Amino acid sequence: MAAGDAYLARRLRPYTTTIFATMSELATATGALNLGQGFPDTDGPAELREVAVEAIRRGHNQYPPGHGIPELRGAVAAHQRAWYGLDYDPEREVLVTVGATEAIAATLLALCEPGDEVVMFEPTYDSYAACTAMAGAVPRLVRLHPPDWSFDPAELAAACASPRARLLLLNTPHNPTGKVFTPDELGQAAALCAAHDLLAVTDEVYEHLVFEGTHVPLATLPQMRERTVTISSGGKTFSFTGWKVGWVCAAAPLVAAVRAAKQFLTYTSAAPLQLAVARGLAFAPERMAAFAAELASKRDLLCDGLSSLGYEVYRPAATYFATTDIAPVAPGLSAREYCLALPERCGVVAIPSSVFYDPADAEGGATLVRWAFCKRDEVLHDAVARLASWGR
Repeated sequence: MAAGDAYLARRLRPYTTTIFATMSELATATGALNLGQGFPDTDGPAELREVAVEAIRRGHNQYPPGHGIPELRGAVAAHQRAWYGLDYDPEREVLVTVGATEAIAATLLALCEPGDEVVMFEPTYDSYAACTAMAGAVPRLVRLHPPDWSFDPAELAAACASPRARLLLLNTPHNPTGKVFTPDELGQAAALCAAHDLLAVTDEVYEHLVFEGTHVPLATLPQMRERTVTISSGGKTFSFTGWKVGWVCAAAPLVAAVRAAKQFLTYTSAAPLQLAVARGLAFAPERMAAFAAELASKRDLLCDGLSSLGYEVYRPAATYFATTDIAPVAPGLSAREYCLALPERCGVVAIPSSVFYDPADAEGGATLVRWAFCKRDEVLHDAVARLASWGR
């Protein structure tokens, strides 16, 4: 039993230490290039920084409204209408949160009873299982399979048909795989939610960082607007991941439920940063597309480099991340063993994808590694050059 586990609630004991902290500490200790944690190494638009700075100077430094400042709630509603044709009342159907992670936690705490099942796709972003456990609920996992990260429709149908299923948690564009769920796949999910009276929670933080395909919010599908909680944030889109400004859009009764939980977590988030994100959401589509185009070139730089070194690369359609199978270059090693050895041997840090799978499944993602390419080009070139020394 790890130190502190004697006091920690049993349901949270699997989540005491994250691989991200471990690998970031290794990066610091060894001076390795950190392609593990998903944050850019350059800031986003100076215009948005100046909005935040000026807001501080003008005295926006006390508690803003608990559900978010009117400017941001209005900007979120306008964004949803302009991009997706979804109409939300900014007063009753939009809630500002401290990033998408708090939005997910508040939503699961609000909507799940102990013993409920949360249907989600595996590999999963690491907070999903932890937040589900905090709510006393249980993950019901549906596997995504490389190279295209498809799922078995029968497996999803069986999970949604479970008498204990409460909601479907869908992440698209998907972290860690970079998958963009297709309209057909979304249609299957929507039909199952309607057939089994499930709520849907969608994590769409990479909505503007799509390179191939089109992001379609689940809430736009028939019968889904009133049963879907849509979650997003500004951190990934605008390269300000430390700002932690997110939001929830849903029918008023669902937002009221999530707000009831959220108010006792953080109550509110920084007003100056909310004002800056509100400005960013009004950017023209061409400017948003430029963010994705720049990131797509970084994806290609890293993926081409890894492929040239012999890795099996699953090129992502979106997000900050690419997945590789390391088996061709590190036969006999697990992804965790490889990633723990990598900083000392090559001066690079990555994340073993096995951490995104059920810990009880020893084979889940066993030789898969996730790499972050949201870095400066010179860092990515350097990383590929360093990785060339792995087999020497």
